[in-house]
Amino acid sequence: MIQKETVEKIVGEWLADKDYFLVDVQISADDRIVVEIDHKEGVWIDDCVALSRFIEERLDRDDEDYELEVGSAGVGQPFKVRQQWLNHLEKNVEVLKADGQKLRGTLTEVADDTFTVVAQVKRKLEGDKRPRLVEEPTTLRYDEIKSCKYDF
Repeated sequence: MIQKETVEKIVGEWLADKDYFLVDVQISADDRIVVEIDHKEGVWIDDCVALSRFIEERLDRDDEDYELEVGSAGVGQPFKVRQQWLNHLEKNVEVLKADGQKLRGTLTEVADDTFTVVAQVKRKLEGDKRPRLVEEPTTLRYDEIKSCKYDF
């Protein structure tokens, strides 16, 4: 079986002089390899093809037969690595909290253990007769959520 570390090392060599970053490598029991990369400005198909060829040149099909898929992390997919969070600063995100509650707003801060989303919430302010929408920051720990993704 092809080892995940082997594929990650090969991908790392290809990424060394590029602005892309590795999001995930998955290898199934039947050697189906899925490599996800990302870039701040999106992923181009030509680069996926180039990375695929680069990997294939370094793996020996005579040793082990495998299926290879190289692609982007996907716009609507949950963030998996810190760089995705950083790339989406000041953009709209949808957070699914561990308790099932959804929060939509602007990602304004990314720290080591927490992140902050500014969302519009209804609040009845002192002196107001009715609740109104106000922007309110919410800081969450990564372990308090199920997922966070770009909300376009």
